[in-house]
Amino acid sequence: MMQEINQADAAAKADALRALAAASGLRSWHLAGRELLPVVQGGMGVGVSAGGLAGAVAGLGGIGTVSSVDLRRLHPDLWAQTANIEAEPDAGARIDAANLEALGREIAKARHLAGGRGLIAVNVMKALTAYEPQVRHAMACGADALVVGAGLPLDLPELAREHPGVALIPILSDARGVQLIVRKWEKKGRLPDAIVIEHPRLAGGHLGAARVGDLNDPRFEFDVVLPQVQAFFKTAGIEGRIPLIAAGGVESLEDIRRLQSLGASAVQLGTAFAVTAECDADLAFKRVLADARPEDLVEFTSVAGLPARAVRTPWLAKYLRLEPRLMAKTHRETECTMRFDCLAHCGLRDATPGWGKFCIDKMLGHALAGHTEQGLFFRGAGRLPFGREIRPVRELMEWLLSGAAVRR
Repeated sequence: MMQEINQADAAAKADALRALAAASGLRSWHLAGRELLPVVQGGMGVGVSAGGLAGAVAGLGGIGTVSSVDLRRLHPDLWAQTANIEAEPDAGARIDAANLEALGREIAKARHLAGGRGLIAVNVMKALTAYEPQVRHAMACGADALVVGAGLPLDLPELAREHPGVALIPILSDARGVQLIVRKWEKKGRLPDAIVIEHPRLAGGHLGAARVGDLNDPRFEFDVVLPQVQAFFKTAGIEGRIPLIAAGGVESLEDIRRLQSLGASAVQLGTAFAVTAECDADLAFKRVLADARPEDLVEFTSVAGLPARAVRTPWLAKYLRLEPRLMAKTHRETECTMRFDCLAHCGLRDATPGWGKFCIDKMLGHALAGHTEQGLFFRGAGRLPFGREIRPVRELMEWLLSGAAVRR
């Protein structure tokens, strides 16, 4: 059932946050016809950022993001229908259908909680086999925005042609990628409504660099890429038309002020929202992220062939010990039944040399349920505002927008 909320109280909290942001000298920004706080909650799969978290963030005047991947895990009825059917001939179609049903439910939940405030975005990975169906379903179910990373979404303008009011937001990491997307999309008669500029050295999950060794490349630094992108917009005659959202390593009000001074309209955070009370994952999941120290984080190559950053759990430590031998394997995995809602190109299934060799859906599913011995727990490199504490979304927003510790 939908969570009941006091909309008048929620609206008052959103108004109070707008006043805090203005008093702190932060600029609001506009997207899809809404004035927004300069804070975006990043998409986190599998099931970490769903309707509960996204609706809480949007309800306070920011952008809340539902991650589209394998959301059936949050719905007991859909999970019971599909949990043990991988060997059946129609398993893929049935599981994909269940995940689309779950996506629609989570968007509806988020919109209910938001109460018409903020925006509800859906994050869809370009690297998924179900990318196109999920994009179309998210728009049909009322998503305000689509955020697409893990690949260049050159086809997104065509997919969204029948939904011109949905904001399209690619995730990129350097000025070269921004130029490519803008020029390709311009030929299709569409510009991005906003662009997330994600710093690979600071973000969590899959990272926008070609190799782990590229994470420290200076071209990804915000004080390099944000001015470069703004300069490109000026020469292209589109200055002021595409807001930029800086993602990765944002920890404080001072960070938001600095990034706005460099030309960003807003910032995006992932891990800080993952350890809030409203996050859709299990409490044990949140504890792993909150308890992790900087020395517990590790970068490695994921099954998608991209660098990734996660907490060094017992499973990941064991995997990394075996990684050199596993990544050299070139024997195609013929027993894989995970042909649903999965990666179009998988290092394990396709035996791609140099790519990771594990089932990412299974490992992220273990993490969602809080299985610390088995799970893969993606995490950003930044410090958490409240250390090891699990706090409500509202208190995190108050901290980010005012710089003041929240009294409990």
